[in-house]
Amino acid sequence: MPRMRIAAAAAVLVALCSSAAAQDWPTRPVTMVVPFAAGGAFDVLARVFSPYLSMSLGQQVIVENVGAAAGIVGTNRVAKATPDAYNQTLYKKLPYNAATDFAPVALLVEQPMVLLTRKDFPANTLQEFIAYAKANATKLQYGSAGVGSTTHLSCALLNTAAGLDITHVPYRGGGPVTADLIAGQIHYMCSNSASAFPQITGNTLKGIALLARSRSPLLPTLATADEQGLAGFEAITWNAFFMPKGTPAAIVKKLNDATIEAMNTPALKDRMHELGVTLVAPERRSPEYLQTFVESEIAKWGGPIKAAGISAD
Repeated sequence: MPRMRIAAAAAVLVALCSSAAAQDWPTRPVTMVVPFAAGGAFDVLARVFSPYLSMSLGQQVIVENVGAAAGIVGTNRVAKATPDAYNQTLYKKLPYNAATDFAPVALLVEQPMVLLTRKDFPANTLQEFIAYAKANATKLQYGSAGVGSTTHLSCALLNTAAGLDITHVPYRGGGPVTADLIAGQIHYMCSNSASAFPQITGNTLKGIALLARSRSPLLPTLATADEQGLAGFEAITWNAFFMPKGTPAAIVKKLNDATIEAMNTPALKDRMHELGVTLVAPERRSPEYLQTFVESEIAKWGGPIKAAGISAD
């Protein structure tokens, strides 16, 4: 079974105000729009990253949640803006062509997905989960942060790999779907590790499998899908900063420099480790690397998504 790597959420700088010369940018606060509801994994990462980026840029980075249509509303706000200044949007990139519509800045982090169930789900291992789900398929529902989101794709591909056909219930963000899973309104979801680990350790949800090649040192008791019978199955999300196509190279470089400075901050490194999120290696942080990486990811995902019959329509 091929490795499954979920497509990225990305942050994009766009002009929603008067332009600034590259040497002066930024001269006012930057708004980071998260096109998902508060409390989800991407919102958590945005709020952790923003103060360090603020220090690097010398201007405040303000996080704003605009959750709708699996990130499409926030993404359109980015894609239709002019390419030179202050609105930074953290968004799921699935409905758009990241290889051609944006100027890449820096790849930031990677994190594995986790299969989570409500506390009373009658299974404790992946094989028990699959057996129960097959026997009760018409009664079960899985939730996601929205159609086409990482939480949707990872569970849809997991279902395909396990031979499951379960009803999908899309929400407007990771926060609301997690809340309903805790409340018992749905049966399972696939969550980013940054959101999943606190729920597992807090005993509010049950962790069934880590969708990664190896166990996490932060939660070593959680077995991987691979070692529980789904050989080679892995679902990894990545996050990056992009700017609109046509952004001056000098501004792209300023954001890249500021991002790398933030990533090298010891306190940020520690916080990312606590969340189970891995900062990418220094040699993977350049705009050139991100461009090549995005192109390879788009090519890699076309086949598996089509084969699984996943559509964002």
